[in-house]
Amino acid sequence: MEVYGVKSNYKIDSFYFNVLLNFLSDEEQNKINRYLKWEDAQRGLIGKILTRAIISNRYGLKNEEIYFSANRFGKPHLEGFKDFHFNISHSGEWVVCAIDSSPVGIDVEKINHIDLDIANRFFSEEEYRDLIELDEKYRIDYFFDLWSLKESYIKAQGKGLSIALDSFSIKKRGDVISIKGNDKNCYFKQYNVAPDYKLSVCARNNNLPIGVNIMELNEFTPYSIDSLGGNCRG
Repeated sequence: MEVYGVKSNYKIDSFYFNVLLNFLSDEEQNKINRYLKWEDAQRGLIGKILTRAIISNRYGLKNEEIYFSANRFGKPHLEGFKDFHFNISHSGEWVVCAIDSSPVGIDVEKINHIDLDIANRFFSEEEYRDLIELDEKYRIDYFFDLWSLKESYIKAQGKGLSIALDSFSIKKRGDVISIKGNDKNCYFKQYNVAPDYKLSVCARNNNLPIGVNIMELNEFTPYSIDSLGGNCRG
């Protein structure tokens, strides 16, 4: 398994944005163009280019040879490669991607001050109890621990919103993370990419890497263009 992180910093101008956009399929381009905020479109674009660059480097494929399909819940997969699984997430300045030979889910969340009543609405009773029993100064941090872990689990399952957030419980005690109430055949790990972010990965295999491969945008996008070597026709 490998985990990648790109700090976007919102430095892509409109010209370079369109250059990168041209590497995507028509369907992917339409999805990017539907974003209402420039920052969201930029993060979405970086995630897709990152995935294509990883695939190209790993399998020696040209960009026009990379095709994606999606399951009935909308989770994409690489056509023709049953042992390649990937997942993307983005929040704030960070775009992250996890790849593995088995289903994998990743989620990054920028920590913000929020109304913790959200936890009462979406978390399980056990999770909400664990949260409220903490000293108040630790609650926001633990909320985002749980949120990113739960999202990574749901994304690893590949069933989207059909899995309710309160249908299972995540418990974190130090670095030990466990799950109750659903498929327990999974492993979790969290990574520190920045003090105000939570990054969680859920996988079928217990071969989670020690750290994240951090790539700066100014080294990542030229690498992508050089490695992809052509526009997407799919």
